[in-house]
Amino acid sequence: MTQQTPLGRVALTLAATGLPVLPLRAGKAPFGNCHQCANNACGGRPNMKTAGPCRCPGVCHAWAAATTDPAAITSLAWAHAWRRAVCVAYHPGAAGLTVVDLDDAAAVAWARETLPATRIVETTRGEHWIYRGAMTSRNAVRSGVDIKSSMSYARWLGPGTGTMTTLPDEVRALAVKEPSPARRLHVVTAAALGRGGECRHRTPVYLERGIAMAEQRITGARSAVHATVYRTFLAVLSTHGRCGCLTEAHIARLFTAAQAKGESPRHCTDGWTNARTTLGL
Repeated sequence: MTQQTPLGRVALTLAATGLPVLPLRAGKAPFGNCHQCANNACGGRPNMKTAGPCRCPGVCHAWAAATTDPAAITSLAWAHAWRRAVCVAYHPGAAGLTVVDLDDAAAVAWARETLPATRIVETTRGEHWIYRGAMTSRNAVRSGVDIKSSMSYARWLGPGTGTMTTLPDEVRALAVKEPSPARRLHVVTAAALGRGGECRHRTPVYLERGIAMAEQRITGARSAVHATVYRTFLAVLSTHGRCGCLTEAHIARLFTAAQAKGESPRHCTDGWTNARTTLGL
C-alpha cells in the first residue's frame, strides 16, 4: 500500500460508503489511458457501453475506472494519478444515484420551480441536485442543465444539505430526446380519405375511441410523463391531424389528462406544437 495523498484518503472514505471513485486531473478531466489502453486498443472495460476484456489496473477509461476497491485506490498503479489529481470524482450510476448538474443561476432557479427537493451540493457556478436512482446520462438537456448518472462521473464537492429523495419522472423525462422538427409536408394521403372524400376518422365511434385511448395512455403513465405526453400527442396527430377531425374539445381533453399528471399548460402547448411541426402540420 502506498502512502495516500489527502485526496486519496477522501477517496477511501467515499469508497467505504459505496461510492465508486476516481481521481481527476487539472481541468476536472479524467486521466488519459495508458499506452496499452490508448485508442481503446484493449477493447474497453467490461462495464462500458460496449463490454470489453480490459482489466488494466491503472486509471484508464475515465468513469469506467471508478471503483470502491481500497486495494485499487491505494495501489502503485493509481499512486501517480493521486499525486497529480486536483479533485475526487465518483460514478453516480454505479452507486444508484443521479446528479442534476445546474451550471448557472438561471438553471438553479428553474430547478427550484420545477423539481422535487432533494440533497443539494453547491458548486463553483451552481448546484448539484442528487437523487436516489440511476438513469441515462445526458448533457445539455436544457440550458445550463446536465444529467450525470450511468456512464458518467461527477465531482465530489462535499455531502451537501437536505434529504435525498427518489429520482422523479421530471428528471427522467429530460433525457428523452424529442424528434427534431421535420420538413413541413403538405400532403394528404389517400389512406386518410374515405369514399367521396369523406374522412373515415369522422366516424364518431372511431374518433372517440382514439381520444379515449390517448387519455388512458397519458393517465396510466407511471414514469417519464413528459415523454409519454409528447408521444401520445404525436400518435394522435399522425392519425387525425391531417383530416380536420380534431376539435378544440378533443385537444382540451388531452391537455386536461396531461395536466392531471403534472404537465403545465405551457408544456402541453409546446408539446402539441412540437408534434405538429414534426409531422409537418
